[in-house]
Amino acid sequence: MSMDLRSFLDDLQERLPYDFVRVERAVSPSQFQVTALLQHLENQKKFPILFFEKPLDLNGKPSAFPLLSNVFATRQRCALSLGMKPNEGELPLSLEYARREDRLLAPVSIPASEAPVKQVVKRGEEANIYDLPIVRHHAMDPAPYIDMTPVMKDPDEGFYNIAFQRNMVKGPRRLGLHMSPRHNWQIHRKNEEKNRPTPVAIVISHHPAFYLGSLNVSPFGVDDYAKVGAIMGAPLRLTPSETLGTDFLVPADAEMVIEGHVLANVKEVEGPFGEFTGYYGPQRMRNVIEVSAITHRGDAIFQHIFTGHRDTWVLGGIPKEGSLFNLIRGVVPTVKAVHFPMSGSCRFNCYIAIDKKVDGETKQAALAALGGCDFVKHVVVVDADIDIYNEEEVMWAVATRVQADQDVDIIKNVKGNTLDPSQTDNIMTAKMIIDATKPLQRPYEARVAVPKTAMEKTRLEDFIPRAVVDRLPRA
Repeated sequence: MSMDLRSFLDDLQERLPYDFVRVERAVSPSQFQVTALLQHLENQKKFPILFFEKPLDLNGKPSAFPLLSNVFATRQRCALSLGMKPNEGELPLSLEYARREDRLLAPVSIPASEAPVKQVVKRGEEANIYDLPIVRHHAMDPAPYIDMTPVMKDPDEGFYNIAFQRNMVKGPRRLGLHMSPRHNWQIHRKNEEKNRPTPVAIVISHHPAFYLGSLNVSPFGVDDYAKVGAIMGAPLRLTPSETLGTDFLVPADAEMVIEGHVLANVKEVEGPFGEFTGYYGPQRMRNVIEVSAITHRGDAIFQHIFTGHRDTWVLGGIPKEGSLFNLIRGVVPTVKAVHFPMSGSCRFNCYIAIDKKVDGETKQAALAALGGCDFVKHVVVVDADIDIYNEEEVMWAVATRVQADQDVDIIKNVKGNTLDPSQTDNIMTAKMIIDATKPLQRPYEARVAVPKTAMEKTRLEDFIPRAVVDRLPRA
């Protein structure tokens, strides 16, 4: 059985029905109505999936495509997408991702006649981006943006790379493309040096596990289609593209694929754009995509990511937790968990729990995290008795186990992320390691704890009615 967005939504509505909300009234995504509704819900600490049945397209007319938003805003839904229980969304989810990421699962090819994404094919002038319900997210965004996954193929080795990159609408068949200097950027640079355009396919609306897999942190040269299949737990089904046929394969079970080329040695003004950081990424001269074809299911669903909010943060954090867990475990076997908290946009701050046995493991684990992901700016390492998914506990460890002159290290002149608003240099940054573990060389005061026997014998429901407990507000 193929894995696609529809199978996930069916499963979600059966198991987490209150996580799925239909909006029946017409909305204008390009006039901020979608993001305004998401923000209203976020202000109430509510993060459901919203399914907009009647969005308008960029011409202001009713779109043929319903719009889906906020899929990744909870770890419970991400756990469900990997076939896990919703209550396994913390450490079990990170460890399961790490387990799957250690493997590759080769994709399979199917003919276009059997591919759902080929039910409707539009080429050339027929391929009109303005027909889509594309979202304009934040006040200073100069245009609506597609913020899903462009796929590129290395011209030398033939492997595919998938990345989340923003695509600014510039015309009915023209998009701006922002690429940080990582894998897709390297692929395009290879082509550009030979004055060749770079084929690209933007994959819109697939099974959530596809997108979680797309954010794996693997070395350049690893085929992302095979890595995504391993994360999904099933071979990714591919089919020939309209633009290049069998020379460039695209996901067969996506709702929609936008095909085109990144032009060689062409740059245009792009941005600003409200980025994952919660700040605007600045206006710069960036690459341009010329669209050649749009293919989709007959009743395709159009998806976007609510960038700069939980939808982006959770999606980006979970794969990095798994990737870095695998990496750190290779040098520090006592690692117990890795977590990217919301407070760091699930990118910049990294919490690591280890069962420290010898001095030096703390710094070794932290350095592995810093070297394994250029997003990571601040690493806090704690003992295994600290729940790194509870930020209060992490900060308590920092408050009670850290002496700044002994336990804090600053590393200068390290490659950072171009979207970090605090950087004064476009590339270079400073990074920090906080050792919040207890020292091994001297006794340390014990944590307070209610006796375990008392906890087992004294049951809450024997003293306070469950109905009363259920009514108590959560702090």
